[in-house]
Amino acid sequence: MTGKRVSYTLDSTLESVNTVEQIADKLAKDSGFEDEERHKITMAVREASVNAVLHGNAYDPSKKLTVGFDTTGDALVISIADQGRGLDPATLPDPLAPENLLKQSGRGIFLIRTFMDEVRFRILDPGTEITLIKHRGHAAEGKEGSK
Repeated sequence: MTGKRVSYTLDSTLESVNTVEQIADKLAKDSGFEDEERHKITMAVREASVNAVLHGNAYDPSKKLTVGFDTTGDALVISIADQGRGLDPATLPDPLAPENLLKQSGRGIFLIRTFMDEVRFRILDPGTEITLIKHRGHAAEGKEGSK
């Protein structure tokens, strides 16, 4: 599947997170990603969606989750936006720092960056958009372009 874009506006619920994860898995499969890469994509999408619903929108029923999926010849591009107060990724604590190792949260962005080839943040008014990019055939290559 190449050159296709689909987008959704969903409620800020865990049911929406599940829906986004299922769509990501189907599009990754249809785009030719192997099982291991599909698992990484869906895990990253789930983390980003949970962050948007929980931290961004705080489960506020008046706020929405906007998700876009673009398939190109060599990549799957997923954008997830919330309508919350915004997030500056530079202010996030390092989850690998000794003082953070036992904390119950704070690893989502780290996992997203680990599983995807590129991760970009954009501050919206209101909210934050995170864009996740996974290139086909780059599983063994180093991470490039992570921000």
